[in-house]
Amino acid sequence: MPASFGWCMSTKQLTNTLRWIRMIRLAWRRSASRNSRVEPARLLAAAFLGADGPQQNSGCHVRCFRQILHPPSERSPRHHLPQPACYLSSSVFMSMASGGTSSTSPHKHTNRLAEERSPYLLQHAHNPVDWYPWGQDAFDKAKNEDKPIFLSVGYSTCHWCHVMERESFEDEEIGKILSDNFVCIKVDREERPDVDKVYMTFVQATSGGGGWPMSVWLTPDLRPFIGGTYFPPTDHARRPGLKTVLKRIIEQWQNNRPALESSGERILEALKKGTAVAANPGDSPPPATEVADRCFQQLAHSYEEEYGGFRDAPKFPTPVNLMFLMSYWSVNRSTSEGVEALQMALHTLRMMALGGIHDHVAQGFHRYSTDSSWHVPHFEKMLYDQAQLAVAYVTASQVSGEQLFADVAKDILLYVSRDLSDKSGGFYSAEDADSVPASGGPEKREGAFCIWTASDVRELLPDVVEGATGAATQADIFMHHYGVKELGNVAPEQDPHGELQGQNVLIVRYSVELTAARFGISVDKANELLASARSKMAKVRESRPRPHLDTKMLASWNGLMLSAYAGVGAVLGDKALLERAVRAGNFLKEHLWDAERQTVLRSCYRGDEMEVTQISPPISGFLDDYAFVICGLLDLYEATLQTEWLQWAEELQLRQDALFWDDQGGGYFCSDPGDATVLLQLKEDQDGAEPSANSVSASNLLRLSHYSGRREWLQRSQQLLAAFSDRLTRVPIALPEMVQALMAQHYTLQQIVICGQRDAPDTASLLAAVNSLFLPHKVLMHIDGDADGFLRQRLPVLSSMSQQGGVATAYVCQDFTCSLPVTDPQELRRLLLDGTTERRAE
Repeated sequence: MPASFGWCMSTKQLTNTLRWIRMIRLAWRRSASRNSRVEPARLLAAAFLGADGPQQNSGCHVRCFRQILHPPSERSPRHHLPQPACYLSSSVFMSMASGGTSSTSPHKHTNRLAEERSPYLLQHAHNPVDWYPWGQDAFDKAKNEDKPIFLSVGYSTCHWCHVMERESFEDEEIGKILSDNFVCIKVDREERPDVDKVYMTFVQATSGGGGWPMSVWLTPDLRPFIGGTYFPPTDHARRPGLKTVLKRIIEQWQNNRPALESSGERILEALKKGTAVAANPGDSPPPATEVADRCFQQLAHSYEEEYGGFRDAPKFPTPVNLMFLMSYWSVNRSTSEGVEALQMALHTLRMMALGGIHDHVAQGFHRYSTDSSWHVPHFEKMLYDQAQLAVAYVTASQVSGEQLFADVAKDILLYVSRDLSDKSGGFYSAEDADSVPASGGPEKREGAFCIWTASDVRELLPDVVEGATGAATQADIFMHHYGVKELGNVAPEQDPHGELQGQNVLIVRYSVELTAARFGISVDKANELLASARSKMAKVRESRPRPHLDTKMLASWNGLMLSAYAGVGAVLGDKALLERAVRAGNFLKEHLWDAERQTVLRSCYRGDEMEVTQISPPISGFLDDYAFVICGLLDLYEATLQTEWLQWAEELQLRQDALFWDDQGGGYFCSDPGDATVLLQLKEDQDGAEPSANSVSASNLLRLSHYSGRREWLQRSQQLLAAFSDRLTRVPIALPEMVQALMAQHYTLQQIVICGQRDAPDTASLLAAVNSLFLPHKVLMHIDGDADGFLRQRLPVLSSMSQQGGVATAYVCQDFTCSLPVTDPQELRRLLLDGTTERRAE
């Protein structure tokens, strides 16, 4: 999904800035074409000093200029680059790919990162670079020694981060240049998304792209003046090497420092204006139906019909798009657009489930597909993908009734429970793409843990299947079904590094019915054989060297996973999943909530003895930590009806409001606006790999206003949507999650009130009827006989509702104007379906 970089400036400023960027690009191309020595800093400084550089002119009429970019959150594809294809674009190198392999250097050097807990920082603890973590010690050193800062940002499962480490940060000569001339700061972007967002905004603004590793040079007061992504160690083709770049920056810092500083300052000021998101007093949200229709049209335009998804290749899962399409269908069921929206969502989910992006042996989903058919993935697995896809698949099971979707949702959570779960109840962040091949060797390889040769399969599954045509073996049936070929099934263009040569990525090529017919066996027998084969292969996988596991536990991603376990457990009526959800809620409260300071903590870590550890001081939570945890708690309340979770969600929302709300323009800042080390106060305006915290907050506020009776939360949700009105109106495809919140505001939420004993069978039957349906615009409440209960205290209208005839009773209300009470689950289901039809007609 496209991202947006917004840069508001006067017409003159815009013209000058574009001319300035074009000048740098042209100078670079000419320099490269003459095979002359690369001098990015000199080119940049020359442009900064030119008469056409951007000038401040606060008195000019201001207009907005926006470019649609690929977001860095959609971690740039690896397989389409035969080599790291960076180019110099107005001082900045183009985005590189994500992925991951850790280098294993001897401990000749140890720097202060050895005292950190972030797996990414620890991966750099033995570089010959004098690394600092982000913090006051590094800032003070830069000011005291008057040195520029080299800021390197990445994450532990990032492939090109590790390439740059192996090539450059483990190099003694480069390490000395960096340590002698710069204050070097290493940042885990997942620990410090606030820092990452600020400098990625700078990189995107000055280059038109971004990615990780991110390399940015700052003044001692943290202002960026040049930045990029991956740099090779030495000059290669048209790409300047890191040594060259460092020498030129050192030269320019010594001889041309005022130009570097002033140009960086001008860009930063332009970014402060250009990234502002605000509403004027009295502004209203945009018209919901028009925005939703436009969002659907934009998604339909980018939809790829054969295999689903929203571009040819690479393809990302984009659960935010799929959830919007199913929500859009829910209020447009009788229209051709609604039917098309549902078809787009279900076809995409079905093709993903059959594809190689889905791990058929050990469950879960890889990060993205390098091809249009979802076959060859980038093998990294991220917690946030598993969480959102589990919700999308269980929602698809609600709207379609297809067991396939429910099975996939359960499989995702099986993977998370087995491989990404801490004994404390928390969830780890990611599994790497690369690992050492089972055959051995020092080099890690993409997908080595997951791929198979034909001989692997034949040796593991040699038994002849009784009654099968042509004395077929279990291997024959498995290879036919999953597209395994003798010479491998990965096309050369999908494997530019030759890591998958002769290997197979499993992909379902035929239905079970067709596979059974091909070999003359029953469908049940085919299912049994395929399941047995997968089980045997899973055991083999367990004996292989595992990929790196990032054991950092983040509040935000744990909040997303809390929603997944609660939602899937409720829809499927799975008590084990609900119990796991409760454990996750308890983990968040015990380890990522500072009750004394009333503060959510960003992260905690698995210690050397498998205990949960924390750094000192801990990192305070950001907006997404609050928003995603609050959403998870609301989902956990609706799944368990335990009011302690609802009560904590209210407390967190009050803290979120106090810490991040913009009283002037509406909406929430991504980080604490009082933090002087964060130079841009941003409001995320894109739902990408993760939903924007403002999008989630718009829904949280609306839901909480119904649970608490607080009108101010309803008004705050409306103010938030008004602040993003321009973005929603023009490019709603960038904010599909927020469009869902806007639709919920428009259609208003139904209140479904269940009166009965929480654990009684008749109450459970009514809840099952509610959970069998996809009802995106509802809040579910439970009251028992306690007159002083949590919800009755906040909503006096509930006092008039009670059980009828001594059995569990349901009320379906709009603004607490309620239908007649019902006690029969099927009658409740019909009432909810009829209500959906009536509200759509309205």
